[in-house]
Amino acid sequence: MIENATLAINQPDVALIFEGGGMRNSYTAPVVVELLARNLNFGRVYGISAGSSHTVNYLVRDPSRARASFVELVKHPRFGGWGSFLAGHGYFNGPYLYEELIENAPAGDPMTFDWDTFAANPAEMHIEAMDWNTGETVAWTRADVKDAHDLGLKVRASSTMPIFMPPTTIDGRTYMDGGMGDSWGILLNAARADGYERFCIIRTQPRGYRKRPMSRAAQALFRAAFRAHPIVAERTIARWQPYNELCDEIEHLEEAAAAWVFYPDIMDVTNKTTDYDALVRSYETGLVQAQRDIASLLEWLG
Repeated sequence: MIENATLAINQPDVALIFEGGGMRNSYTAPVVVELLARNLNFGRVYGISAGSSHTVNYLVRDPSRARASFVELVKHPRFGGWGSFLAGHGYFNGPYLYEELIENAPAGDPMTFDWDTFAANPAEMHIEAMDWNTGETVAWTRADVKDAHDLGLKVRASSTMPIFMPPTTIDGRTYMDGGMGDSWGILLNAARADGYERFCIIRTQPRGYRKRPMSRAAQALFRAAFRAHPIVAERTIARWQPYNELCDEIEHLEEAAAAWVFYPDIMDVTNKTTDYDALVRSYETGLVQAQRDIASLLEWLG
């Protein structure tokens, strides 16, 4: 947990929004660290998929955990990989990475989680997942989380990558990655629905990035893999267009000074990168940029 004597900067009228992106979030983890170092406090924090991990790490005020979640974690022997995938546990071993580590990380491990600090933070949270049977987007806030295990389970649900992770079941409902839901991966509209008009948005793709339509071969693969749950395939296939429209909208908000957006200068890892050295380089590059760009955020906040 961070201990910082810096005078708190409270921004209750600004929504903090973290984009997902799997291990690309190794680049944006330093933004979490820098926000904590500056004691910047936002009214509500939104995160989806891997961005939901940033959300809880920010709310628990733990910079070591923010880094470990996307760097040191790959050194854990039960982290995942192709052996884990072939054994049916997923390329990322979700139950271990989310519930087990958030509840029972070994002593001294940076993945330990201070539930009391998390619970005492007055900022609200908002994370989402998609019901793979109905396509319904389900949102969870603090009121929906009863303990550390339950929090980890809901973060896993939001982060459950199609094909690469088995679905997550909570109270009889089965979920997949929240990026396939109504937000399309960036919780801008959810923040608007909560009444926010100013947004601090942490992206995991460089400025100007747009998704391309999925190839016919990839579409066929998804439809075959999710024959019993076609909504997963169709949402994945269709996602490129609403996502790109959302990117356009965020750029317009920037132009109107209604949003401050962090865009990676460069992105050299993918959402499934597990090479430790590559993730360290990604983190360190992101740290240099976060330390450089924080002045412009402070200026924008006023």
